[in-house]
Amino acid sequence: MYYLQGQTMETIARHLGVSRSSVSRLLAHARETGLVRISVAAAPGTRGTLAGQINDLFGVRASVVPVPDVDTEVNRLHNVALVAAERLVELMEPGAVLGVAWGNTTAEVTRNIPHVHFPGSVVVQLNGAANASQSGLPYADSIISQAADAFGSRMVHFPVPAFFDYPETKQALWRERSIRSVLQTIESATVALFGVGALAANLPSHVYSGGYLEPQELQDAKTDGVVGDVCTVLIREDGSTQMDLNKRASGPTPATLQKIPHRLCVVSGASKALPLLGALRAGVATDLVLDDAAARTLLDLARMRSGHPRTMVR
Repeated sequence: MYYLQGQTMETIARHLGVSRSSVSRLLAHARETGLVRISVAAAPGTRGTLAGQINDLFGVRASVVPVPDVDTEVNRLHNVALVAAERLVELMEPGAVLGVAWGNTTAEVTRNIPHVHFPGSVVVQLNGAANASQSGLPYADSIISQAADAFGSRMVHFPVPAFFDYPETKQALWRERSIRSVLQTIESATVALFGVGALAANLPSHVYSGGYLEPQELQDAKTDGVVGDVCTVLIREDGSTQMDLNKRASGPTPATLQKIPHRLCVVSGASKALPLLGALRAGVATDLVLDDAAARTLLDLARMRSGHPRTMVR
C-alpha cells in the first residue's frame, strides 16, 4: 500500500484500523528485516563526470557518492557505506563465495547490508587478524558475521596473524590442511569486498592504529615508498607490492585478487586517494564506490603524478 500504491501512512492507518505510528513502525521493520528493499540503480558514469573520468582512466565501474563538505569523516564513511552495501547486493547471487577483508570501511559496509538471502553462499575472511597482543577474532568475526547474517551464508574464518613474524612460519603454515582449506575457499571467491588502508588518513586505518606493525616497521615502509595497503598487503603509489614485509602478510596479493570476477573496493575520504591510486594501478578492483572528495583528489593525483594511470604493476 505504501510503496507500490503510493498511499499515505494516514490512509493506511485508517484502512488497517491502527495508529499512524504503528504503520511507521511496520515500514521500519520491513526495511530492517529485508522484506522491503529500496535500491537506486547506479547509472554508468558518463564522460565528463567524476565517475566517468575514473572509469576511463582505470577501467572500473565507479560510483561517486556526493557528501557535504561539512560532514564529519564518520558521516562521510556512513554515506559511502550505504551505497556500497547496495552495490554488494547487486554483485551477489545464490552460491556466491564472498571474500571480505576486515577494516573500518568494510565494518561500516557490512553493518548496512540489507537482509537478502542467497542460498548456498559463503562468506570467507580474506586476511588474518591476529597480532602480538590480541587474536583479532572478535573484530574480524563481527564483520564476517554481519555479512553472513545478512546473506544467510556459511562463514569461513582465517585464524592466522595479519603479519607473521617470519616468512618461514607463513610458508610452513600455508602447507597445513586446515589453512589450505581456507586458502582454497578464498581462491574460489566470486566476489570480494575490501577497502584501502592509508598510512596517513583522517580516519585512521585499523591496520596502522591497531598495533599490527611496530613503529620501526611503519617507518621502514614509508621509506620504501609504501602509501597504504589492500587486504593488509602493503602497496606503493605505482601499484607495486614486492617487499620483504609482504612476504609476512597473510592477505591476498593483487594477482590473487585479480582472479576474483567481481572486486568491490570502497573508499571514504580524500586522505585515502593516494593509496587508492596505487590500488587501481595494481588492478585490484572491478567496482569502486567512493565519495566525491576522494574522487576529485584521485583524479588530481592521477594527472599530477608521473606514469600512466592505466598501467598495472604486479
